[in-house]
Amino acid sequence: MPIFQPSRKDGIVGFEGGGDGRILDLDTAVKDGILGGVPVGSYAGGFGEKLDLKKMIEELNLPQVPSVFICPISLEPMQDPVTLCTGQTYERSNILKWFSLGHYTCPTTMQELWDDTVTPNNTLYHLTYTWFSQKYVQMKKRSEDAQGRASELLTTLKKVKGQSRIQTLKELRQLVATHSTARKTVVDEGGLSLLSSLLGPFTSYAVGSEVIAVLVNLSLSSESKTNLMQPAKVSSIVDVLNEGSVETKVNCVRLIETLMEEKDFRTEIVSSHCLLVALMRLVRDKRHPIGHLPGLGLLKLICSHKQVRSLIVSIGAIPQLLELIPISGPDCVELALFILDVLSSVPEGRQALKDCSNTIPTLVKLLMRISESCTDYALSILCSVCKLSPEECSLIAVDAGLAAKLLLVIQSGCSPVLKQRAAELLKLCSLNYSDTIFISKCKLTRTIQ
Repeated sequence: MPIFQPSRKDGIVGFEGGGDGRILDLDTAVKDGILGGVPVGSYAGGFGEKLDLKKMIEELNLPQVPSVFICPISLEPMQDPVTLCTGQTYERSNILKWFSLGHYTCPTTMQELWDDTVTPNNTLYHLTYTWFSQKYVQMKKRSEDAQGRASELLTTLKKVKGQSRIQTLKELRQLVATHSTARKTVVDEGGLSLLSSLLGPFTSYAVGSEVIAVLVNLSLSSESKTNLMQPAKVSSIVDVLNEGSVETKVNCVRLIETLMEEKDFRTEIVSSHCLLVALMRLVRDKRHPIGHLPGLGLLKLICSHKQVRSLIVSIGAIPQLLELIPISGPDCVELALFILDVLSSVPEGRQALKDCSNTIPTLVKLLMRISESCTDYALSILCSVCKLSPEECSLIAVDAGLAAKLLLVIQSGCSPVLKQRAAELLKLCSLNYSDTIFISKCKLTRTIQ
């Protein structure tokens, strides 16, 4: 049971039954700044009808609330505060539940109760209501202001060019990133079509990057996605992906992923050498690892289109992904292995994996190290490579310690399918040896022990 003691640092000097023996009324709260000088009695915050406290708490979802408004049991804002004979205040439902469990003590002080009466703390309720209604009114006002400003910026955007256009887009980007009402206004007032019209063969990087940054914060309709899939607009997005900062590149990736969700998406859109090269540049950028996960995520989606896999192999993706694995976190490693596994399904991919000197050592190290999924992908790739050239690859795999790792997989709690695959690969690796030499060559004594 959490123990919570209200602190005086929140700006409230005390309240009735608060534990410090002082009385706090609404005038004191306003004077001390907790209510920001809001006139007492303005609980509705200027709205026509009284606001619901529960609704305000849920919609505001504030990360920080004065501790005096927090129930010591649930650590949530109180909507119906009641005070015990010990002077401590709790949310009514929480303290009644405490009693129903057979506890006849004060949860905060652990004092035995000589009276189990709960008294409504009306002063604290009014303080709580006034504080939240003030915050709620401020939030609504900011939302209305953002809505109006978004409408003004769309009107301005139709008129201005050059640096003025860039500045207008910058402000619109900041607005839609922080206000849902601004996002809705942009969509409702035809902003998607307007923004899309700014992308084309003559779009500058400065304009393109801002337009894309706005678009990724909006809910794109099917019509707007189709519009953005025009070759000239896709080419503009790819240009920005090639030239932009890492944040801009991530925005481009997010926008392309959104377009790929459309049922009428055409594979030729991502069958672009320029796009794939830019994407791999983002994935292998060691200075900005923040782009690795989004880049790999888009590459995974693109790999789902069989027609593009050979092209991905042709730009040197396989050695680049193998180099990325040792320096990446688990999420990136799993994505990279998934992509390599998919690429191994085409002849060019299997050959590229075989030709990389670090393919087998890298994959052997990953077995049983990160997750069952990673082990599954690694085993699948190793099987593809070893079957391509059994004698050559099996020798390399055995020297890299594959046999010992395969025995661990077989003896582990992995799925039966994974164990079967490990057994098949172990058999494949042993074909070039007698049993005695194979055991000796694999140095399995310690593993078996």
